[in-house]
Amino acid sequence: MISRILKIAALVFIFILIVGVSAYLTLTLIIKSEDTVVVPDLVGKNVVYVLELLTDLGLNTKVKGSEYSADVPKNNVVFQEPEPGAEIKKGRDVRIIISKGAKSILMPNLKGLSIQQARIILEENSLCQGEISSTHSNNIKKDEIIAQVPSAGVMITRGGCANLLVSMGIRPRAYKMPDLKGLSLDSAIPLIESSDLVLGKIKSLFHKDKPLNAIVDQEPLSGHCVTEKSVVSLVINRRPGRKSQEYLHAAKGVGLFRYRLENGFLKRRIRVRLNSFGVSNDLIDGFMKPGEEIWLLIPKNNATVFLYVDGELVKTQVYEAW
Repeated sequence: MISRILKIAALVFIFILIVGVSAYLTLTLIIKSEDTVVVPDLVGKNVVYVLELLTDLGLNTKVKGSEYSADVPKNNVVFQEPEPGAEIKKGRDVRIIISKGAKSILMPNLKGLSIQQARIILEENSLCQGEISSTHSNNIKKDEIIAQVPSAGVMITRGGCANLLVSMGIRPRAYKMPDLKGLSLDSAIPLIESSDLVLGKIKSLFHKDKPLNAIVDQEPLSGHCVTEKSVVSLVINRRPGRKSQEYLHAAKGVGLFRYRLENGFLKRRIRVRLNSFGVSNDLIDGFMKPGEEIWLLIPKNNATVFLYVDGELVKTQVYEAW
């Protein structure tokens, strides 16, 4: 009887021991499976995708560097450690090397692109901008690429430079600078504008032996070759203003500029430009109704007022400081 009880007790003890060991092993395996992950195959994958994948798995990404590869595209993983299939705990590091692409690439076609677009493409391909030359072109817009060296499609090593020929647009028309000396402003300005030139600074200089308010010097000089939109500066024969307090007192005076638009039905574009001490400013620039009047007080300090109606100079008035 006693031996039978001992046998039953031994079987119960063995059963409990087996259950305990099985529970321990099962729990250990469950915990172990939760703490470890299988490293995926990362080679050939885009680096952004790899970062997201490893983060989701609870692993850290360490970039060891980058190297050229003829087989793996740029910004894709070319090497990983640990290898695919390895089991590691969460929170461990996975080291990768990123591809810089092939060492040699085909030179991209930059013709017809703007200089800004060409620079972006060169940077994306690890190429540098070399020398930039410019020339006029009737077919290629300003700041667009006319030609490149190396040519498109030629093999070039990354880090190499490309020389570019950039368009300056259509060549401006050239003129022979007219002789403006001896003319009044009223006569000179239409001549300047009809030649597609731009009136620049107007200075004063007094010559006793020359007519007052006549042009005595100009820049560029007559006969020189000038292109459209070139600036023309003039020197006009005017008496010098009074000095010291007399000059200041005279400069405080003002003159009246007055003009009445012709009657009609359509608004006219009016521009009133003041030139004083070599500086030009627009006093009025806008549309006005027919019959309206312009009243402006102009300081008497050797100033000149130009009135344009629909782009045509119709009146010039000089205000001298005396």
